[in-house]
Amino acid sequence: MPLHKDPFFTFRFAEDRLIPRFHLEGVASSRRVQVYAANPKTLEPIRLLATALVREEGWVDLAEALIVRAGEVFVVIPTDDGQRK
Repeated sequence: MPLHKDPFFTFRFAEDRLIPRFHLEGVASSRRVQVYAANPKTLEPIRLLATALVREEGWVDLAEALIVRAGEVFVVIPTDDGQRK
């Protein structure tokens, strides 16, 4: 049992990347997520980049690919709205 679990997922890259999709471990399909550019040191969300739905097996396909430069960070925050039953 982990002592601490962050309420978001962090993605950090050493090289420039084009991100059309990503995987979230343990997030239920049909759950809505918000993707934010974040401060690389504090991980504080800076600006909303995208919203999307988690698909089967935790995959998130973005409507428009993210362009992430070396050293930049984005965080993904699952929300409670948009869950389908």
